[in-house]
Amino acid sequence: MSVCLFLSASRDRGLSAAEAADLLACVQQLARGVAPLRKLVAHVPAAPGGRDPFLEPESPPVCVMQFYFDDIGHLEAAAGEGGPLARLLDAEAFPLLAGCDWTQQAMLARPYAVAQPPQAEGAQDAFCTYLVAYEGPADDLHAWLAHYLRHHPPIMARLPDVREVEIYTRIDYCSDLRAQRSNAMQRNKVVFDNAAALARSLNSPVRQELRADFEAFPPFRGASPHYPMQSFIAFA
Repeated sequence: MSVCLFLSASRDRGLSAAEAADLLACVQQLARGVAPLRKLVAHVPAAPGGRDPFLEPESPPVCVMQFYFDDIGHLEAAAGEGGPLARLLDAEAFPLLAGCDWTQQAMLARPYAVAQPPQAEGAQDAFCTYLVAYEGPADDLHAWLAHYLRHHPPIMARLPDVREVEIYTRIDYCSDLRAQRSNAMQRNKVVFDNAAALARSLNSPVRQELRADFEAFPPFRGASPHYPMQSFIAFA
């Protein structure tokens, strides 16, 4: 398993398609100086598509970036004082993200097998991700995670045309980044080739199975935002 640092930027105004492309180019350049980075995935809001039949649409972040490392020491070095990730939060270095409110969270990444994974990382120019967070708290976090990890991913892996399933759980970490610390008790994502594939999946019988399992979760509180995002492998 790898560790993943989530950096999320939010503000009232989003990015245009041209700005998103410029941001991706800047992030790709930044990634080359983050050693030893395993992978970087950048997400921006997807164009409106199919609606989740169980959830109301929510306002997504301007962007979410996932920095993957092989161990916590590499992550902490990148996020530490004088580390390369500080440039991302610098309005002069990244003016496209000026005025954003930033959050950060390092988590353990748990991948799950699917029937049709992508043939090769980086093969697609863009893909579509349903990015989810459970902010919590749960009455019994251990019981909640045990239920989720044992029951939910096997159903997620049966979603039509799903290319990737990944679950993230909390870890302690050191960071000097000037970003508010998020403390979501769990995050996850399911990945598809495009927004149309995600829309078909959201309206499938398997999505109804996921909702039924959601209703069986051990008691918890807090928001659980689900964001459809256009995603790019910026470094791999």
